[in-house]
Amino acid sequence: MSVYLDYNATTPVDVKVQEIICSVIKNVWGNPSSSYDLGKKAKSIVETARKKVAEMIGSLPGEILFTSGGTESNNMVISTAIQYFHTKARNVTNGLKEEKPHIITTNIEHDSVKLPLEKLFEEGKADVTFVPVSKITGAVEIDDIINSIRPNTCLITVMLANNETGIIQPVSTLRSKLKSIKDSKFHGEHSLNSILLHTDAAQAIGKIEVDVQDLDVDYLTVVGHKFYGPRIGALYFKNSAPLFPIFYGGGQERNYRPGTENTCMIAGLGKAAELVSSNLKEYNKHMTAMSCHLKECLETTFPKHCIFHIKDNNNKLPNTVSVALDYDKVTGSVLLSEAKKICASTGAACHSGGKPSSILIASGISCELASKTLRLSVGRETTEKEIETAVAYLDTALKNLGIK
Repeated sequence: MSVYLDYNATTPVDVKVQEIICSVIKNVWGNPSSSYDLGKKAKSIVETARKKVAEMIGSLPGEILFTSGGTESNNMVISTAIQYFHTKARNVTNGLKEEKPHIITTNIEHDSVKLPLEKLFEEGKADVTFVPVSKITGAVEIDDIINSIRPNTCLITVMLANNETGIIQPVSTLRSKLKSIKDSKFHGEHSLNSILLHTDAAQAIGKIEVDVQDLDVDYLTVVGHKFYGPRIGALYFKNSAPLFPIFYGGGQERNYRPGTENTCMIAGLGKAAELVSSNLKEYNKHMTAMSCHLKECLETTFPKHCIFHIKDNNNKLPNTVSVALDYDKVTGSVLLSEAKKICASTGAACHSGGKPSSILIASGISCELASKTLRLSVGRETTEKEIETAVAYLDTALKNLGIK
């Protein structure tokens, strides 16, 4: 029996989501831009899904834009910030005529944020500050972000929860902190209201409550396949926030994101959002219980060799266990190669090559322990039996490697 413990990489599509996707494919295949009944039905399905995604995160339907996924949403925000600086902020801010836009982020962001920013910096199109997270808590310090603000700062982007450590970042305090220093930071040289705030909530949605009113951000990234939906996404953008397209075409999605709507997948995303809205407390409770059981089984089976990187009192996701099995000459990748029936990872699914995770090292984990780390993430339907089986597989793998 294979055991899947990599729900931070992707989740299966919920059966109810599958059903609505298949139904729309079969019965409502018209173009949502068409004026006849089949097109109007497709348009109605798109708008219903928009409302459901909005309800899930506490926004207005008109603040939801459907995209292909998290990478597109994140790139769109970054592109918008650059254009906003050049077309708007310079016109109302003193002394920035010759400045490049400045963006602040952290050193634990997903590659879909990190790499575009590195590219902009390399090309001389933007200044970028990568604020390091605390090596004690794994979370960024808000004061470190505030101290990085410059007169030409146009965007702050901080993920809501890290996909490897599970640490929840203090995004909700950013806006209030900006407002509290509004009149003192640059003595009128910079309008802090012009600093755009973005969070990538890919790992948080479906595990903890995510409300854009509480977070008070301008943009929030939604990724369907992280909460049992299809592999498309959405971008929340506050009514008052600027948004510039990165594609140009037929005018769909109010000209922000042209291209004929993927009606069936949008319907699936809406259903996945509806399930989160209705069942989040239950999901959270189950994942918390299963991750606790996982930790107990690991501690019992590998006493004195089991090192958990994130303490229970840290603000973290309910489903994520980052653990090093500290045995000589055994890395996490070697262990998983031997324990072939466990679907798990040593870090982010988009990384490979066997190197220790840069995210873990940035979060204060030694290079040696990072190389021995497993990222184990449970899901909505993970069972105690599956967890016990997975730990037994790890134990057998170590014995086969001659370690135990």
